[in-house]
Amino acid sequence: MVALVRAMTGDFPARPVLVLSNVPEAAGLAKAQALGVPVAVVDHRPFGRDRARFEAEVIRALDAARPDIVALAGFMRIVTADFVRHYAGRMLNIHPALLPKYPGLHTHARALAAGDAEAGCTVHEVTADLDAGPILGQARVPVLPGDTAESLAARVLVQEHRLYPAVLREFASR
Repeated sequence: MVALVRAMTGDFPARPVLVLSNVPEAAGLAKAQALGVPVAVVDHRPFGRDRARFEAEVIRALDAARPDIVALAGFMRIVTADFVRHYAGRMLNIHPALLPKYPGLHTHARALAAGDAEAGCTVHEVTADLDAGPILGQARVPVLPGDTAESLAARVLVQEHRLYPAVLREFASR
């Protein structure tokens, strides 16, 4: 999120209008405020298993800010088809794997267990199918001897911070 907000200056074709988290104590909220971006919290816990009510509150908060694009970054909730439909064609996500390999969680550990020679990240359009939307960009890193899931994740994160703003710039320029 910070990489996206910092990129959205000058001639960048988009501006941040809101950072929303489902975790009230998320460090990104204070970072966003320090960067001058309004924040909102919709804590998922009071909603229990009622995803529809939770997502309705998220949509209410997002729509009040009138975003043209919704860029998910660290939002670790699977969204429903109804939520995706509401933002169809204008919601992006960053995933820490070279999709279509390793959708879901534990991507770095899975790449290491498979003996992959490279790993990376993918920015994709969000669809109703988990991590299966059209791929808009990827960045690759080599898997090094002695890599752990943590060391690989750190190298991939550097590429995420480079890739996501570049893809968002292109997407917003359409």
